[in-house]
Amino acid sequence: MGTSHTHNFLLSLSLIFILIIMLCFKPKVEGASSALNNNKISGFYVFGDSTVDPGNNNYIKTTFKSNFPPYGRDFPNQVPTGRFTNGMLSTDYIASYTGLKKEVLPAYLEPNLSTEELMTGVSFASAGSGFDPLTPTITNVIPIEKQLEYFKECKRKVEVMVGKERTENHIKKAAFFISAGTNDFVLNYFILPIQRRSYTLLAYQQFLIQHMRKIVQGLLEEGAERIVIAGVPPFGCLPMMITLKSPNTFLQRHCLTNYSSIARDYNQLLQHELHLMQLNLNINNSLPKIYYADIYGPLADMIQAPHKFGFDEVSSGCCGSGFIEASFMCNKISNVCSDPSKYVFWDSIHPTERAYHHIFLASLPIIDSIINS
Repeated sequence: MGTSHTHNFLLSLSLIFILIIMLCFKPKVEGASSALNNNKISGFYVFGDSTVDPGNNNYIKTTFKSNFPPYGRDFPNQVPTGRFTNGMLSTDYIASYTGLKKEVLPAYLEPNLSTEELMTGVSFASAGSGFDPLTPTITNVIPIEKQLEYFKECKRKVEVMVGKERTENHIKKAAFFISAGTNDFVLNYFILPIQRRSYTLLAYQQFLIQHMRKIVQGLLEEGAERIVIAGVPPFGCLPMMITLKSPNTFLQRHCLTNYSSIARDYNQLLQHELHLMQLNLNINNSLPKIYYADIYGPLADMIQAPHKFGFDEVSSGCCGSGFIEASFMCNKISNVCSDPSKYVFWDSIHPTERAYHHIFLASLPIIDSIINS
């Protein structure tokens, strides 16, 4: 083969090699990690309880806090931020996944948040809160109605900085997430029999859904067009519920099916109500989309088949005895398990960072649907 032919042959091979490299790398550019670089979602706003509170309770007078060790032991720099877990929450993973230029979702009450932080997303959630207005009064935390007011305040701050029209367009492209209900049932109905004296179980479920509707309607009135409402977890599998309601706290540490079935029933009622709300929006040719996020299924899967997900312990938390500790009872003098990633629960109520990550992964179909809607 002549010199010129050899040169052309090598050049052709080089071009083919470059083309193969380009084709191999193209899917990564368009993949999940960069799902929102096309700005399909402008911001991420969260409301609810301790499952999505990144530290708002740090700034109010309540005993429901977690801004001290061992909380946050696996968070970057081991900072106890006020998240009720050892690391990140599912909503932190969502914020990072959506490409909003933030690795975690900040608390709205955190001082000195920039305009960019307010626009790309914050959480207004407060640990101990719920849909029932009585629930946050028991724990002296932020009611969801007040969280909605905080969002309106946040919206006004953004308007001052970027103008009303741009703010309205921003809200239309943002995603909204609500996670509440667990405290209403576990604290307000099962443990403290306050509302049990006034409501049958079905009536209380409908009472909570009525208040959920008000919050969703409030967001719709503010221009929200993509709203996600999370269901509740299997109550009977929470270590604290097992401790308080099991016939034998130490020997019978398995899920209490009667309490978990109540959670399933509520979730079905919630999904039915959300479906009706969406139908009503469709009839009126309104653009908003309402989504249901299943929390029950992913958590139940981890508990029923722990080794499939890499867990060893499902009926007690990593902190202290794991039977009853939460908030101030899980503190710097508490014994802590050596490897939280082997535990589904961090304390007696809240999942570990790893469990939250699995819940996030299970929610990806909904997240992608919102992104592409």
